[in-house]
Amino acid sequence: MAVIFVLTVSILLQFIAAFIALSLIRVSGGRLAWIALSTAIFLMAIRRCLTLYSTWENYPAQLPILKTELVALMISALVLIAVYQIRPLFEAIRRSEEELETEKDRIHVTLQSIGDGVVSTDIHGNIQYMNPITETLCSVKAAQARGKPMMEILNLVEESTRLPIPNPVQYCLESGKTLRLAEQTVLLGLDKSSEYSVEVIASPIFDQQHEIIGAVLVLHDVTELRGMARQLSYQATHDPLSGLINRREFERRLEYMLDSAGQLGQEHAMGYLDLDDFKIVNDTCGHIAGDEMLKNITTILEKNLRETDTLARLGGDEFGILLDSCLLDDAHNVIEKIRVAVSDYSFAWDNNIFKSSISIGLVPINADSGSLTDIMSAADSACYIAKERGRNRLHVFTEDDKAVAQRHGQMQWVQHIQRAIQEDRFQLFYQLIRPLSPRQGEKDHAEILLRLCSETGKLIPPGVFLPAAERYNLMLEIDQWVVSKIFTTLAEHPEWQQQVSMWSVNLSGQSLGEEKFLDYVLEQFSVTGIDFNKICFEITETSVISNITCARQFISVLKEKGCRFALDDFGSGLSSFSYLKTLAVDYLKIDGNFVRSLLTDKNDYNLVISINQIGHVMGIDTVAEFVEDEATLAALSNIGVDYVQGYAVAYPQALEDKNIMNIPALITSGR
Repeated sequence: MAVIFVLTVSILLQFIAAFIALSLIRVSGGRLAWIALSTAIFLMAIRRCLTLYSTWENYPAQLPILKTELVALMISALVLIAVYQIRPLFEAIRRSEEELETEKDRIHVTLQSIGDGVVSTDIHGNIQYMNPITETLCSVKAAQARGKPMMEILNLVEESTRLPIPNPVQYCLESGKTLRLAEQTVLLGLDKSSEYSVEVIASPIFDQQHEIIGAVLVLHDVTELRGMARQLSYQATHDPLSGLINRREFERRLEYMLDSAGQLGQEHAMGYLDLDDFKIVNDTCGHIAGDEMLKNITTILEKNLRETDTLARLGGDEFGILLDSCLLDDAHNVIEKIRVAVSDYSFAWDNNIFKSSISIGLVPINADSGSLTDIMSAADSACYIAKERGRNRLHVFTEDDKAVAQRHGQMQWVQHIQRAIQEDRFQLFYQLIRPLSPRQGEKDHAEILLRLCSETGKLIPPGVFLPAAERYNLMLEIDQWVVSKIFTTLAEHPEWQQQVSMWSVNLSGQSLGEEKFLDYVLEQFSVTGIDFNKICFEITETSVISNITCARQFISVLKEKGCRFALDDFGSGLSSFSYLKTLAVDYLKIDGNFVRSLLTDKNDYNLVISINQIGHVMGIDTVAEFVEDEATLAALSNIGVDYVQGYAVAYPQALEDKNIMNIPALITSGR
């Protein structure tokens, strides 16, 4: 009977272990393992039941060995104990499975939500996964792309040539390295209706044994960023009015021509063009008319150039032409054709008709041409001679002309300027600057303007003589004359200080770079007794660039005493914004080229808004120059510009003839 008891207990233990194993399937991990274990234990229990049945039927004739059955009982007990002991292991497996599933779901959601396109491939470069952003970029659903070679779905090309980009995934799979395609990469949609500028990063995927099992590709959409970069690059290299390249880009291309001439022996030519009597159009009809004429002249010039030639606007009414791979005789024919075309054109505006003509200097570019400065100076001199000899003509530069141009050109102006200083023939003008929303007690401001009175009594604008003064370092004397004259005049007329809130005085970079000029200004304040807060000094970006240290010192000393400062022509250079961090200016004078065309050019309108906002964010008041009509005035008021200056406010007036209180605002359609 002991054997039967042992068998019975063993069977009960095995059935208990089997049922416990089955019950644990619901509460722990390892479902298949628990099923296998419970099945094995259950079969063992059945086997023991058969033994018990056989023993019962043949009792007592046939009895199993008690010792053997005790061993089986111990095994059954151990099985039951083992079921309980391995339960934590399977529970840990279950938790790992749940965490793995959760992590998988999290990764899936992340990839679905990420702003970049993500594509993964197998070891053969076939697509396994594609997130929704990639579907949008490629114009294809993930289900359609799955299993296909990556390059069948991702149509990557080089932006300028439109040639296919080599397969980045293949590179990763073969080299085991990450590849980055950051520039000039474009992704074309399979529907051929979409195109995106992208940055591509392709990386290999490794398993735990560091074997490559596939690759992942990330597509970052930079379409908007590249568009902005292209716009900024265009603005940095092009003239906003004519759309031609500007002086900076022109000089860069000229440098390239000089290199090819020196290294390869090629011959080119450069033309320097200056419209004759263009100032008459501006003075008679206003800058709007002048701008329209410049646009029309630009069209004429472009029509008469070869496809390989380069046309640039170098200044107000000055143009430059680079004739690539062109002998001097051939260049002469091209330039002469342009001169004739311009002279055949007449510009009509408000019942006024202006006959146009152009003076041109032509310079050969070869291995002996010298530097960029030499070429530009030679072309300018040749153009000057063309004007001196009657205008509407072409003059070809020669070595002899260089000395003549220097003697009768710049040096002639140097002598004029020196005599004008000695004979006190400079004359001060002023132009009012009006606040759009005057603060309590605030009156108009005024900017001091400089004219040179020739020996014949003709007033010469600063654009004519100041370049020579700057080139031959005469600006310090001129600025000292201006400061002394305006301070003395204001001291003699204290009522003018009451009628105008502040007087603005322009300073050159040469003066800012002279330490003694600061002492001179301080001395003039002391001698005349002028209030520091009545004076605002205007400085330009170009003057700051070469004299940043002196400019900071000059501004710091005088601001502490009450003077104010304006950064003139703001926005004309991309580096202007950097100086706002280092120069404590009070006013930003928005470049007039943007203001004049803000009603017709959306980019200029947005630039004016941006400059105004930047100024206000930094606590700086803004001044719009070249405000010439009511519509522009109204637009600037809506934008929130603080001050306006131009013919819509008042014309420049001679300071000696002034009666500030009786000068009305002038709204005209032309001048």
